[in-house]
Amino acid sequence: MDDAQLPRGIASIGDDAEVHVHFDGACQPPKGPGVATFGFTVEGHGFDAEDRGLATRPYSEHSTNNVAEYVAAIRALEWLREHGYRGRVIASGDSQLVVRQMTGEYEVRTEHLRAYHDWLDRLTREFASVEWRWVPRSRNARADALSKLALSETQPVARRLRSGPPEAAEDGSLDPDAAD
Repeated sequence: MDDAQLPRGIASIGDDAEVHVHFDGACQPPKGPGVATFGFTVEGHGFDAEDRGLATRPYSEHSTNNVAEYVAAIRALEWLREHGYRGRVIASGDSQLVVRQMTGEYEVRTEHLRAYHDWLDRLTREFASVEWRWVPRSRNARADALSKLALSETQPVARRLRSGPPEAAEDGSLDPDAAD
């Protein structure tokens, strides 16, 4: 069997192979509480994947841009772990806060971010190495687009959930205009 016949992610490239992860989070409104989403890409070592979704329960006190950024990095490393990868990772994001907290350059001062930081720190120890790199948004375009796409996909549903169930009309039927 030659390499072309092997499923993606099975062939080993060697010990010096590394996987590149780009991660990004988005939140509307940015400081929350709002709708927080994530996006990430994974490339290298036979991988070419991306994912996006909700980072937290909409409108919770933790639905902020910083939490969304942390969740994006967490979900990317969890994705790699779920696919059996434990080698070298280069994790790039445009969040100076996440990157500098993960490199130890910044302290984690916000209590609710500590749990996300600790979770991500534990995940990084499951890999041969994780190198954290800050990149400008222009070099993180696909992850940025994925987090914003997740935001556009989930915001309308989240708004309806926030406003509660539709009001019942006097005759007991649901009033379809009451939730708008």
